[in-house]
Amino acid sequence: MDILLDILNDMLKAYPASGFINSLHQQYCNRGGLSKKQLEGLYSKAGKASGISQGKLATLEAIIKKKPTRERAAATITAAMPVIDEAVGKNITAILDKYPQHKRLLFFKSKFDNHENLSALEIAEVEKFKKLLLK
Repeated sequence: MDILLDILNDMLKAYPASGFINSLHQQYCNRGGLSKKQLEGLYSKAGKASGISQGKLATLEAIIKKKPTRERAAATITAAMPVIDEAVGKNITAILDKYPQHKRLLFFKSKFDNHENLSALEIAEVEKFKKLLLK
């Protein structure tokens, strides 16, 4: 015994011109089910109709309560700004003062100025350049 189909058929008899009821009936027949929101809308309409038994309404309410409530995910928290190591920035500018056309250090400077994280390998490379170029 399909209670939802019975309720939908009774609602079609009570409200033959209702587009909402017609669309719910077609969706139930085509897909075999309705969402929780659609069932809640059907329940509120069926509660106002006079030809539907209280047992069917109670069954519909139980079906609604059994369905899970889907909620949207909370807004994601954006990542904090990366921690800027001032010593690395000072080393980069010191080397660039002496060698202003050093391409690798210009790349590191642009990353540093754009608040991008320098990897541990890149920081080690800056330290290596400092030892080699600033004696």
